Formats: sequence, structure tokens, C-alpha cells
Amino acid sequence: MIWEIIWNQMPYLLHGLWIALQLLAALLSLGLVLGLALALIEIYGHWTLRWTGILFERVFRGVPAVVLLLLFYYGVTDFIEMSSFMAAVLALGLRSTAYQSQIFRGAIQSVPQGQMMAAQAMGMGRARAVGWIILPQALRHAIGPWTNEFSSELKATSLAYVIGVVELTRQGKYIVSSTQGNVLIVFGVVALMYFVVNRLGNWALYKFEGRITVPGFERRAA
Repeated sequence: MIWEIIWNQMPYLLHGLWIALQLLAALLSLGLVLGLALALIEIYGHWTLRWTGILFERVFRGVPAVVLLLLFYYGVTDFIEMSSFMAAVLALGLRSTAYQSQIFRGAIQSVPQGQMMAAQAMGMGRARAVGWIILPQALRHAIGPWTNEFSSELKATSLAYVIGVVELTRQGKYIVSSTQGNVLIVFGVVALMYFVVNRLGNWALYKFEGRITVPGFERRAA
């Protein structure tokens, strides 16, 4: 009986998964752009910018994701009107920014300093040396740790249900409420869907990492 219900409700679960994937893409994109900028500021910026970046990073890494979601949806919306989906993108995206900034900072600092010195000795300015010499290597180094961020943020999208985003977890909750039970089976199916997406995403990132590996660079074992 429950399997028939789940099969009939599968379009709703798939729609919830699609909303979760849209949320994931938006927050990871926001975190990628701002996180890379924050990492560059923390390494190469003026000390005032560095300390501002460090403060931002410490705050958003130190506050639980659920609290950030509630702050943005019930706090920020008192001044700026936004949907629950946009509040989730901002809250989780800025949280991802803080984590991704440390991924990129570590990747940039893993590039030997001698390469910057060699580039400047050849007459390149620091900004050009960073853009053409340092970042192409650092971004390759960052892909491995970034797979962990992908997995973490995929799971974090499930928290958006607390502010009313109708994603996969909330769709599962609707099915449980309508059937008045079967929690284990319903959320077992939801968990399996998250697991499959997580594994497919990590597989694609591992393949991409292998495609852009530079011969002679250290890389993770398959």
C-alpha cells in the first residue's frame, strides 16, 4: 500500500528534488564567486579588508545553518521583501561563502611562493600574476576539497523546509502527514534520492578533476 502511494507521489518528490537542486546550484554559485573573492582579499588585501573578511568568515562559519535561515527569513524580510527560496539562497549561500573562502585560501597558499616571485621577476604585476599563474593552479587544487562542500551543501538544502521552501524533505513530510505514518519508508526513499544525487555529483567532480589534472602535479588516488 505505502509503495503504491510513494509511486503515485513520485512526481511530487521529483519536483521537490528539482527545487533542492535549484537551491543547491544557486547557493554554490554565490559561495563560489564570493568565496574566491574573499580568499583573495584575505591573502592579498589591505589589512583592514583582511580583518573584515576574517570576521565575516568566522561569523558565518560559527552560526548554525538553521539559525541563519531563520534570521534571514524572519529578520531581514522585515526590511527587504524576499521569498523563502531567496532567503534560503542568501543564508546558505553566505554560509557556503565562508567555507569556500577557506578552501580557496588553502589552495592558493599551496602554490609555491617562488612562482609569484618568478612572475614578478619577469615583469608581471601582482594582479596579473595571480590571475594568470596562481589561480589556474589553485583552482585545480581546490576541486578535491570542493567535493566535500558540494556534499555538505546538498544536505543543507534539506534545512530550508523550516522556512517554507517546498523541497524534497518537505514533500516527504507531506506524504507522511497524508498517510499518517510510514515515516521510515518515506524518508528512506528521500534519503536514497539524496544519496544518489550526492554520489552522481561527486563522480562528476572526480571525473572533471581528472580531466584537468596537470601532469606532474600531486593528485588524490582514485
